[in-house]
Amino acid sequence: MTRHSGDEDISLLVKALLASYRDNPDIVAIEARHRINRHEVLDVLEKLQRLIFIGFFGPRPVRWDSLEYHVGEIVEYVLYILQRQIRRARHCREQAGEDPDAASRRIARAFLERLPEIRRLLADDVQAAYDGDPAAFSREETILSYPGVYAVMVYRLAHELFALDVPFIPRMMTEYAHSLTGIDIHPGAAIGHHFFIDHGTGIVVGETTVIGNHVKIYQGVTLGALSTRGGQFLSGVKRHPTIEDHVTIYSGASILGGGTVIGEGVVIGSNAFITKSVPEKTRVSVKDPELQFMRQSGRVEFVQDFVI
Repeated sequence: MTRHSGDEDISLLVKALLASYRDNPDIVAIEARHRINRHEVLDVLEKLQRLIFIGFFGPRPVRWDSLEYHVGEIVEYVLYILQRQIRRARHCREQAGEDPDAASRRIARAFLERLPEIRRLLADDVQAAYDGDPAAFSREETILSYPGVYAVMVYRLAHELFALDVPFIPRMMTEYAHSLTGIDIHPGAAIGHHFFIDHGTGIVVGETTVIGNHVKIYQGVTLGALSTRGGQFLSGVKRHPTIEDHVTIYSGASILGGGTVIGEGVVIGSNAFITKSVPEKTRVSVKDPELQFMRQSGRVEFVQDFVI
């Protein structure tokens, strides 16, 4: 058989890639029996959404007379898949004398037992979305269409897995929500009830952020760290701010630092940059910028300053 020059070029490319796999083994997962299946994790997330907002999502309507069977079928599937993925995720953390299969099943069951409480929190979040947005037609609209409601749902599910010390999977969930909504909430953050994200695109909530109850934040808000140059040496350190109850943070504001506390009832105006604590019942705003508009008509120019 005649070998064409194109075949030789491909062979050279393949050999170069094989050499790269050997040279950079940290990004290789060949014959990795314990590799997490991302497709299954996202499938579980979709099933959990159906359990949380029962009847809103899924391929067919849900009937009361078959509800127990319907829920049982989903729960059984989620338990089976989730414990397998938890088993794989925890492979690097297995302890001597611990049955990894039994431990993974225990963790999966503990997580599923938290679903009623997660649903209670999300019911409050949906109510906050409806109450806080005059453009909301109904609670159903917020469930079916608001990116903030979806991102908070995924966060609350991922946070429970994070609290159960499950590696990888919680972050996979929240980063998937991030890719869909533009809202980046780390599963390690602690967030109270009646949490409302309005619009949402560009929001960042860091790992050690603490958010109280009845908090409302708008698009482009960052609750972040003052600096991450310390890298892994900062792991476990409180790097992100604390937001107390009944705080409103408007678009584009940045609140940074683990020692920064925003007191109860504070209103943070748009584009504020805050690195120090703010006492309760305070309004924070950026000094009004000065805009200049110039209108031309032939050789005559009219200039007027507008202060907003």
